[in-house]
Amino acid sequence: MSRSYRFAVSAIALAVSFPVSAQENGDTSETNYEDEIVVSGEGLDPPPSVGAYSITEIDREQIVSSASGRIEDVLENVAGFQQFRRSDSRSSNPSAQGVTLRALGGNATSRALVLLDGVPIADPFFGYIPLSSIAPESLASIRVTRGGGAGPFGAGALAGTIELESADASTLGPFSGSLLVNNREETEASAAVARKLGSGFGVISGRWDRGQGFFTTPADQRVPATARAEFDSWQVGVRGVAPLTDDIELQARGSIFEDNRTLRFDGADSATEGQDASLRVVGRGDWEFDALGYVQARNFSNVVISSTRFVRVLDQRNTPSTGLGGKIEIRPPIDEAHTVRLGTDYRRSNGELQEEAFSAFTGNLRERRRAGGTNSNLGIFLEDDWQIGPLLLTGGLRADYTRIEDGFFRAVDASGALVSETIAPDRDDWTLSWRAGAVLYATRELDLRAAAYTGLRLPTLNELYRPFVVFPVVTQANAALENERLEGFEVGLTWQPVSSVVLSLTAFDNRVEDAIANVTLEPNLRQRQNLPAIDAQGVEGGLAVKLGEVSLDASLAYTDATIDGEGASIALDGNRPPQTPEFAASTTLAWEPAEGWRIAGTLRHISAQFEDDQETDLLKPATTVDFFAEAPLRDRLSLVVRGENLLDEEIVTRNSGGAIDLGVPLTVWIGLRFGY
Repeated sequence: MSRSYRFAVSAIALAVSFPVSAQENGDTSETNYEDEIVVSGEGLDPPPSVGAYSITEIDREQIVSSASGRIEDVLENVAGFQQFRRSDSRSSNPSAQGVTLRALGGNATSRALVLLDGVPIADPFFGYIPLSSIAPESLASIRVTRGGGAGPFGAGALAGTIELESADASTLGPFSGSLLVNNREETEASAAVARKLGSGFGVISGRWDRGQGFFTTPADQRVPATARAEFDSWQVGVRGVAPLTDDIELQARGSIFEDNRTLRFDGADSATEGQDASLRVVGRGDWEFDALGYVQARNFSNVVISSTRFVRVLDQRNTPSTGLGGKIEIRPPIDEAHTVRLGTDYRRSNGELQEEAFSAFTGNLRERRRAGGTNSNLGIFLEDDWQIGPLLLTGGLRADYTRIEDGFFRAVDASGALVSETIAPDRDDWTLSWRAGAVLYATRELDLRAAAYTGLRLPTLNELYRPFVVFPVVTQANAALENERLEGFEVGLTWQPVSSVVLSLTAFDNRVEDAIANVTLEPNLRQRQNLPAIDAQGVEGGLAVKLGEVSLDASLAYTDATIDGEGASIALDGNRPPQTPEFAASTTLAWEPAEGWRIAGTLRHISAQFEDDQETDLLKPATTVDFFAEAPLRDRLSLVVRGENLLDEEIVTRNSGGAIDLGVPLTVWIGLRFGY
């Protein structure tokens, strides 16, 4: 019996037993509701300034009714959201799961800040988002804010911020769970128990996904060594919220996860594991405050298989990393017309790559390599929202002290003799960021807004020190990388002509200076470099319609993105950034004829994009249709049917000189839910 299986069985057993013991030990005495303290488990209310920026909010109903049951599928309905590659978290290398907004390009590192209950969740070493560790059914809402951030943890919000909020006990109910199976005999199982504990509550949740996967390699390119994209991942989380006083609450959470995948060839296995913990104290008195601290322990391993001899050529066997940080945000009661936020935050990441390279011909060890370092960021921020009748003005400043230190790369041969070594000099810097905006509530139906901003992102340890191979292409690290800087502005409107129709439209112009990209040096050699800039101008739109039992949610993003090249990168000038589509759109039509019923179809289109900066290998456009249906059976039990890529569209996710990887084919799920 595998460790994953034993752990999942134990978690489900604990979930089932928890509500029983809690009920047996619970206080059945009469409750005085007038004296009851209510805790929310959330952070402070969003400041008024959110209205000045391009915002998309996703409610729980949308979160738990995606065709794939995965968080990236939910976020793909947001205009401008993009993963580095089109593949999802079942069939991609975890280190490629960077997310961004507004087609700003990238190199698998996230340019958007992703927060779970206020805590940054990007991997400390790589900067990717562990998407498989996020169970959509455990969430209450998602808010996506586009544009550079100057508030808490703003140094990571180059392209915007994605805020995930966990569901509380009343939303989850005493017990909820689901079990589904698809046409490839893959399974998805989840369970959560939630219980009021005095004036607070506790939640235990778990999820286990496993399957043989599908062939990512087209039939005409398969060889005997070709393997399915097998996956096996689990996650368990514990969350507790308790009042300290009438208006102060303590929030604690912890989670552990593990994710194992195979990609393309037998033996090309990757594994990710993590342990996260955080404490948060939120005060909602006259002096509102939000203070939190967190720690992350992560590890990653990956085996690279030669695409010509189909033997192991690289074993990235160990990449332990640690992230820690925290923030303090205070909102003093200055004036009813002003909402002032001030505070500080800190983040620190360190880690080390440990890998061995082998000969593809003899199988003998060629090199042992070690690389790593420490990055840290200390930020101080101040923002003020000023309401003047129908006009809201907002402005914020942020100062960041960034430090890159202890960086190194060292390679020795099988005998221990030094092959190459890089000792990177320590460096630090102060950077000032700002944002400002205004929203005019012109009429009861129309809001007009405008905003301008700057942003900052540090290069990750991965970008600075870790070379990698997607055979036969080698990508070198670059210890001299500079911080990325964003400058941008936008104008937009939100129009609600009737209560059942909401239309939003935003035009933007963003520029990322010193953008970090994988730059081609030779046909099979790339290096991470700072480009002079990436320019992106475009339009985002959203439409929400609710007519009785029928609803429509649509989004689109058109982006004209180009590389601004000069000097060594002059050949790239005017090229489109890699992995960046020009157009993406999503439409979901849903029908809810009665309580507990939901039938929905989603149509998505993504335009062509290039694999690399040379614009030689094209990823063709893809149009997909997804389906979701839920029907109540009895009490809180319901039947669920889901369909991914119903038209079996060929989704090209990688094209390296004609060597193709494909995304998810037609997949049908059926199963049961309880308590949703």
